[in-house]
Amino acid sequence: MKKWMGAGLVCALALTSCGGGKSEGTKSIEVTQISGTALPDEVNGGTITGKVSFEGAKPEAKIIDMSANPACARAHANSPQKSEDLVVNANGTLKYAFVWVKSGLAPQGWAIPAKTVGIDQSGCMYEPHVVGVMVGQNLEIKNSDPTNHNTQGTPTVNAIWNESQTPGGDARSKTFLKQEVMIPLKCNIHPWMRAYVGVVSNPFFAVTGEDGTFTLKGLPPGTYTVQVWHEKFPPQEMTVTVGAKDVKTADFSFKG
Repeated sequence: MKKWMGAGLVCALALTSCGGGKSEGTKSIEVTQISGTALPDEVNGGTITGKVSFEGAKPEAKIIDMSANPACARAHANSPQKSEDLVVNANGTLKYAFVWVKSGLAPQGWAIPAKTVGIDQSGCMYEPHVVGVMVGQNLEIKNSDPTNHNTQGTPTVNAIWNESQTPGGDARSKTFLKQEVMIPLKCNIHPWMRAYVGVVSNPFFAVTGEDGTFTLKGLPPGTYTVQVWHEKFPPQEMTVTVGAKDVKTADFSFKG
C-alpha cells in the first residue's frame, strides 16, 4: 500500500474571511483532522516547485521606532529594525509568502508531525514572521527578550488566545483543531510586532525565504489547487497536475 493512503478526516466547510493586510478576501476552510497515518511519498510522489516574484520598484522597508521601550531599542542600537511586512529579496522575489495545496487531495488523514514549530520573541520581533503547521501539530511561542510580551492570536475558526509572557518565562504551546490560512499574531505591548501562522490539514506547504522559492514534495498523482498567501496582497491560485515522480513548476508574481 502506498504511503499516501491512510485514515480519513472529517471536513466541515465553513467559508469565513481571514488574513491580514490586503488579503482580507481569503477564505478559511474549516477542516477538523480526526486521525491519520499517511506520509508524503518523496520517492514515488510528485513535486511542485517554483518561486514567488515581486514586480515593480523595490520598496524601501520602513524602520520601526522602538524608542518608547528601552529594552527593545537597545536590541537594535547598532542596526535599526526594519518592518518585515513586505520583504523583497535581492533577486526580486518575496520573502514570507505562504504556499500550500488548498485542494485536490483525497479525503484521507495525514500523519501529524511530531516536530514542534517555534516562534521566538527576540529583539521585540516575532521570529520567524510567518510559519506553517499542520492541524494538531504543536506550535511553541517563547520569549527570549528581557522585557514582557503579550501575545494575542486572533483566529477566525480556531480558539482565540491572549497571554502574557515574562522575560525568559515558560514557552506557550498551541495546537489548532481546524485548518485556517492565516492566523494573525500580535503583541499588545509592542504594536509593531506581527506574525502569521498558516494551519493546514495536509503536509504540503512552505514559507518562502531569502531566495523566494518553494518546494512541495511527495504528492500523490493528481490535480491540485496551489495557493500563495502574502499579507500585503490578495492571494493567488494555480491549478497544477502531477504524476508519479513528476516535477512541475508553479511560479507566482505579485505587482507592487
